[in-house]
Amino acid sequence: MKLHRQFLLLHSRYGEQQINPVTLDEVAEVLECTHRNALTIIGRMRQQGWIDWQSQRGRGKRSLLIFAVLPEQIALESMMHTIRRGDIRTSIDQIRQQARSPELDGQLQEWLLSYFGAHSEMQQDRQIDRLRLPIRQQIHTVDPLYMNLLAESFVCSHIFDGLVRKDSSTGMIMPHLAHAWEVDEARTGWTFYLRKDVLFHHGQTLTADDVVYTFQRLMNSSQPSLYRFIFRQLEHVQALHDTAVHIQLRQPNELFVSFLCTSRAVIVPQGLNRRPELEFGLRPSGTGPFRLVEREENVVMLEAFKPYFQGRPHLDRVEIVHIPWRSRRLEDDAEGISDPVSPFQVIPNPAATSQPNTWSQLPSPVSVRKFVTFNTEKNGPLQQPDVRRHICECLQGWDGEDMEVNATERDSTAPIIAEQTFCLRMLTIPQYRRDANRIADRLRGAGYDCEVRSVPVEHFKGDVRLESDLILFSLIRDQDEQLRLYDLYETLSGHVERHTQIDIEHRLHDIQRQPDPQRRMEGFEDIQQRLISSHQLHVLYEKSVQTAYLPTVRGITFNSQGWVDLRHIWFPPQL
Repeated sequence: MKLHRQFLLLHSRYGEQQINPVTLDEVAEVLECTHRNALTIIGRMRQQGWIDWQSQRGRGKRSLLIFAVLPEQIALESMMHTIRRGDIRTSIDQIRQQARSPELDGQLQEWLLSYFGAHSEMQQDRQIDRLRLPIRQQIHTVDPLYMNLLAESFVCSHIFDGLVRKDSSTGMIMPHLAHAWEVDEARTGWTFYLRKDVLFHHGQTLTADDVVYTFQRLMNSSQPSLYRFIFRQLEHVQALHDTAVHIQLRQPNELFVSFLCTSRAVIVPQGLNRRPELEFGLRPSGTGPFRLVEREENVVMLEAFKPYFQGRPHLDRVEIVHIPWRSRRLEDDAEGISDPVSPFQVIPNPAATSQPNTWSQLPSPVSVRKFVTFNTEKNGPLQQPDVRRHICECLQGWDGEDMEVNATERDSTAPIIAEQTFCLRMLTIPQYRRDANRIADRLRGAGYDCEVRSVPVEHFKGDVRLESDLILFSLIRDQDEQLRLYDLYETLSGHVERHTQIDIEHRLHDIQRQPDPQRRMEGFEDIQQRLISSHQLHVLYEKSVQTAYLPTVRGITFNSQGWVDLRHIWFPPQL
């Protein structure tokens, strides 16, 4: 690995020509080593066939350094060595700095596709089935209270279980840790009856006390979490028996049971298995089909939990590897689509491969709708409806692809803005910065000054949103769409016109009391049309998610969030 890096250093200094007259002292300076060590390194590179060195003796004479291989080949070998050791970030950073090129891109993609995916190995006369998954989001925690990324939520959903779950094909609420439940006439008191002998990964049996602890933890938290509007409506939680728990809401909320199906509401052990909260997020214990057995900076290893109450998974191990490097074949053309929706799949959002017949494609029941909202609470030109209308017209018809923009010609149809020095500040998250930059370019071409700022998603709902003019974000359309819509419109109501805010709050109040899902969706659509017609919301585009997988991988199904369900994946044994 060190020799690879040293070659790339040399090539970055002298690689413009194949044959380079140099002195050994100059080589030593580039490699930051002694004259003697430089001679040893040159000898090792010659043995590898990477270079030729024609030594010239005598004062003032320069030896000839001749490169015999391309830097892409050496960078690829380096990547392969380090990824096998789990030291992925080092090699990727090295490639970025030294030898990024289309040739390397193609070779690396081919190798990644062979490294990741399904693999079997024999251990003590037993076949071990392993699935390796690439991921571009780094997993910081899988504690359901503190996670912010969908990659974290995906892993969390395989380590923990909720009281109930959604059927991925019908959307119906199904029993899970609770085998039955009932609600009182006021639809504020919910009683759940737990399965017996369900085990946590550390061997403790699940009881109602664990459920009480989980929901009290949510109620007492000040975290700006997704679906916090549900947390605020929890009045109290009480264990009626080891296998019965009562949850009392402050008011009826027909989205409550759907919330119980999300990874935010999974059950953690009472006292977090005697671990501090930070440590629990790194070494969790749940009741799910997989347990976390190893975690490093760039690798998370899951192992099948054999006593799982619904039967152990077919896979023995799942290895999730953080690859903070963008491979064209492992990403969607529009940045941000595969990041938030499909942080990793078997192969997420693939582009066309050189061997299309070797891959199968399966549409995920998920799409992403990208949109821009306007902060009309902030003093400035966006309080003028004509300005908002014109901005929406400038963005009309854009589908997320590259667009030609002439930023030197101002659009003569643009409304006159009194504050000529005013700059539109657009806020987004890092995954959407490329889209935001494209939008900013188009607005500059239409005569607006525009700058882009991105903040981590956990800070997105804070004061920084109210300091911005335009806000670029997305809506994930899966079986949790109504929960997401409620959370979205409650957030948007904080920066829209006052009379619109009052209308949204009234509509949301009616929606949460509406038992008919279709009527709830009609209410959400009314809110959207109100925002669009008043030019306070502009939908940019919507794209669906595709998952590619090798035919050797069987049992590809999706959960209610549109992610591949690892519990059902399998592949035929080696015969």
